[in-house]
Amino acid sequence: MKMKAGHSQLEPVVLILIFNLCFNTSYLLTELQVCKLCSGAVINGTTVGEFCSASAGRIDGRCCFRNDNTTDPEHIIGLDLSNCSLTHLEDLHEASTALMIDLSHNPIVNINDTAFQGFVELNYMILPEDVVCPGGNTSWSKVEVKDGNRICEGQKNVCNQTGQPSMNCPENSLCAPYGPGSFECSCADNYHGYKCLREGKFPALQVFGPLGASTVVISLLLWVTQRRKAKSL
Repeated sequence: MKMKAGHSQLEPVVLILIFNLCFNTSYLLTELQVCKLCSGAVINGTTVGEFCSASAGRIDGRCCFRNDNTTDPEHIIGLDLSNCSLTHLEDLHEASTALMIDLSHNPIVNINDTAFQGFVELNYMILPEDVVCPGGNTSWSKVEVKDGNRICEGQKNVCNQTGQPSMNCPENSLCAPYGPGSFECSCADNYHGYKCLREGKFPALQVFGPLGASTVVISLLLWVTQRRKAKSL
């Protein structure tokens, strides 16, 4: 019985270790997936390659990572998916921190308006000539066609520069950029709820208190049930 009890106590620890291992492995695969959408690696002579070299970045596949030990080692600053025979865009949100993206020389017809939502740091894009810049020309400081490519440079902030609520957001809220031509609204201080109409602090205790208590009760019941099963073996 003692051996079985000890075994039952080790089970949660083993499960936690397995979960963490699977989670970390899945995370790494997800981070690397965007860098392997196309074979080969970033070439030094390309636009992204020169940018990566000038930024002292680290190349891995088609990605350029910020080579800085004090920040996130998986922080992508450049993505080169040029000449990859892409007809449509896969999920590129692993590269949402990129400053530069090259999608030239691909048979892409158009880009979904939501494809680059969250790419707030994106400042330079190279696209096939017939593809419109994400968010439209008004979302960029400079748009030009050069050598058969469309270059989108200098992402504009679609929100007001005054720090005051934007006309695009409801009253009592603030506007924040959310990628080319996109924005998101967040409630100003002391406001919450639908369209930020409720004033006062969010009642976190009243909302999450019962939820947390019920979670604890269910966890205890499951633990007691599993412990009884272990003892009966």
